[in-house]
Amino acid sequence: MSDVKAPTGWVGWIGFAGVILIMNGVFGVIQGLIALIGPSSYYVVAKGGLFAFDVTGWGWWNLIIGLLLGLAGIALFLGATWARIVAVIVVALSAIGQMLLVPAQPWWSVIVIAIDVLVIYAITAHGREFATPDAD
Repeated sequence: MSDVKAPTGWVGWIGFAGVILIMNGVFGVIQGLIALIGPSSYYVVAKGGLFAFDVTGWGWWNLIIGLLLGLAGIALFLGATWARIVAVIVVALSAIGQMLLVPAQPWWSVIVIAIDVLVIYAITAHGREFATPDAD
């Protein structure tokens, strides 16, 4: 008899996390490409001050994080153990990057951070249920 437990209904959270990772990755790649193709600086007036940053650097950040998020999402669906670890790290980096964008785009940043937290919860709490079982 095998010690492997049957997956619970919570395994759907991993599917949610995978879909969100892929979608967030696509959005990140699009934002990165737009930033790289567009102007070299972005200015926002936030609380009476001027918030300026280099859009080219931000574009590369979004492009790289977006690609990593998308690849981690695909690997998560394949049940790879390393994908859970990489996904948590990349999603945490995504949330940290969004924190830097709060003065410029507060609603978007807060929404993305909240979704990133849900993805981290799904992967850490229920990730083992989605892993590909070893063949006997």
